[in-house]
Amino acid sequence: MARFRDAASLRSHLASLPAPLPLDDMALSAAEGSPLATPIELGGRTVGNRFAIHPMEGWDASQRGEPTDILLRRWQSFGASGAKLIWGGEAVAVVPEGRANPRQLVAPACGRDGFARLLAAAKDAHREAYGTTDDLLVALQLTHSGRFSQPTPAGRASRIAFHHPVLDARHGVDPADEGCVLSDAEVDSLIDRYVEAARDAAAAGFDMVDIKSCHGYLINEFLAARRRPGRYGGDLAGRSRLLLSIIDRIREACPGLLIGLRLSLFDTIPWRHVGEAGEPWPLEGAVPYDAGFGVDEQNPLTMDLAEPIELLTMLRERGVAAVNLSAGCPYATPHLLRPAYFPPSDGYPPPEDPLVGVWRQLDAARQARTAVPGLPLVGSGYTYLQEFLPHVAQAAVRDGWIDIVGIGRMVLSYPTFPADVLAGATLRRGGICRTFSDCTTAPRNGLRSGCYPLDAFYKRLEPEASTMKAIKQGAG
Repeated sequence: MARFRDAASLRSHLASLPAPLPLDDMALSAAEGSPLATPIELGGRTVGNRFAIHPMEGWDASQRGEPTDILLRRWQSFGASGAKLIWGGEAVAVVPEGRANPRQLVAPACGRDGFARLLAAAKDAHREAYGTTDDLLVALQLTHSGRFSQPTPAGRASRIAFHHPVLDARHGVDPADEGCVLSDAEVDSLIDRYVEAARDAAAAGFDMVDIKSCHGYLINEFLAARRRPGRYGGDLAGRSRLLLSIIDRIREACPGLLIGLRLSLFDTIPWRHVGEAGEPWPLEGAVPYDAGFGVDEQNPLTMDLAEPIELLTMLRERGVAAVNLSAGCPYATPHLLRPAYFPPSDGYPPPEDPLVGVWRQLDAARQARTAVPGLPLVGSGYTYLQEFLPHVAQAAVRDGWIDIVGIGRMVLSYPTFPADVLAGATLRRGGICRTFSDCTTAPRNGLRSGCYPLDAFYKRLEPEASTMKAIKQGAG
């Protein structure tokens, strides 16, 4: 992206790609009437602008799953960012065995007091920077990592919705092992754990909980569980029962708490690194592909938004405050959800110009917003745009492609990016995320979560900084 000197040169390149992104010539400040500065109502609450901070899975809680000082530093950055919607902040496992890594936050370990510390870190930093939190909305993301659960350093301890024809082999799940498949009784009990975590979040003062339904984690996998018998599989009514039951139960238990969810709007088959390229996992015998959500069964390299749009309609009717749209799975299809030129250590070279991946997410969100009016939607996939993120983001909001623009990796390297955009300040080039993927490579290798190339704190953090250098040198 650094080769594009201005919007005109980027627009010329986009014309050579199947990626007709909306792109303004100039990024406007709030004083100049930027669409990104316009307030929006979510569930009866005013959110002061159109920037959101995505939830990110940390690898730096205590061994029990409680907040630590380095983790709270990240929440302070979220609060100081200038974004008026902090969507989830962090992925919090509702049960210890549902952690995606051994240092992820765990709801029972946090409890009301631990959640209150997270919230205070964000709100105090926001109040100090901007004088008030009246138009700030802070959510907490609740999750179970399902197939990708790794609660101890010993390795994965997968709990799955069904045996997958491709992912079992790819991620070391024995297709004959029925013990790793959650029973209906275990699912019923898990719903109770979501409710308990939501009660603690509400008691701590959070405005909203996010029921994580993306990226191949447990609830997202249930949405694809056509092969699962019983109440929680089969048709869409069965496959969405877990998610909708959690929503209904939380609403009953916490009537003042807003409910949102982050949803993978579409997926594809897994990809892998072969030689010097990334390529789809072989699909012999797996087509029609009935094990994905938002996937064309006859051509699983393409999306089919019919069921996701049907689900979004159900969520709107249930009074869900907003939905944060993403795509794919970070372990199986990183190019789909986090377009980047530099892949993570366990990834593969991008199979397309990453701008095509950006456009794919933005266009899918546009289709969803058109099909389901009245349900506020948060978009993803913007960070790869780098200096041109504001140019595309304000055009997308103004033209009705999306309601709110979410950023994740960008705020790790450049915490005040939203504030600087809205102030009309010259962007700090040394802070702009260049999608080096170190923030993914580090946790994959058991290191703390952060931006090692651009955040001075992580550059000095030892032994992590030296370990990261060694990992990258080995990969090179």
